Amino acid sequence: MDWLRGPGFFGTHATAGADLSQFMATLFTTLFVVGWVQARRRHADTHHWLMLGGMMSMLSFFVAYYLFRQLGVLAVEGKEGFGGSQSLYDYVFIPVLTLHIILVIIGLIMAVYMMVLGFRSQQFIDGVRSLRESRLMTTWKKIGIAFGVVAVVVLGLFFSRVATAGFSMRKLEVYLIFLGLVAFVFAIEMTIQRIWPDGAQRHRALGRFTMVIYCVLFVTGSFTYTMLYILYPGKIG
Repeated sequence: MDWLRGPGFFGTHATAGADLSQFMATLFTTLFVVGWVQARRRHADTHHWLMLGGMMSMLSFFVAYYLFRQLGVLAVEGKEGFGGSQSLYDYVFIPVLTLHIILVIIGLIMAVYMMVLGFRSQQFIDGVRSLRESRLMTTWKKIGIAFGVVAVVVLGLFFSRVATAGFSMRKLEVYLIFLGLVAFVFAIEMTIQRIWPDGAQRHRALGRFTMVIYCVLFVTGSFTYTMLYILYPGKIG
């Protein structure tokens, strides 16, 4: 889509795709923060729809990111896209961008997990939504089935890319690392549910952790956007 490579709409050196990325990040982070505030105020139904809307927006955005690749900041094109010094690129920009990418992966996994946990732990009393204060455990069998479904989807995406762009060992490593991270998160879940067997308590505790991830994710994304498209624009944009 050529329009994604065109000039952005924020008045910086960014492309339209990069500006769209920043706008979407701002949108779903705002929904998350407002949704979290609503949860603190015990407005469960408002919290539910705000968080669900934010998570669906985030997941939709990253699907689009995967399909079009022109969205987001420069990640794999090299030093020519960054106009600052080599030391600034090596010791500031790349570490922050690396942290951002790691948080993106964790954030995506937590988005799916928190949606599932929220639906599993909710209840309705006289039409009012709330969290059920009761034991909520998952078996290894269910974890295995869930991981199998994720693996089929991820490997299906990989082989679809192979069919169009050819085989790449580096891409395979990325997909396998992602599956490894998913497996690690499932293993952590089996440990966490022993610490917080109560589903409502677990949802609240992990919700706070996830909110920190989303906020830091927004800060690192905004930081790389500012460096790349405002302070030190290179040959792109």
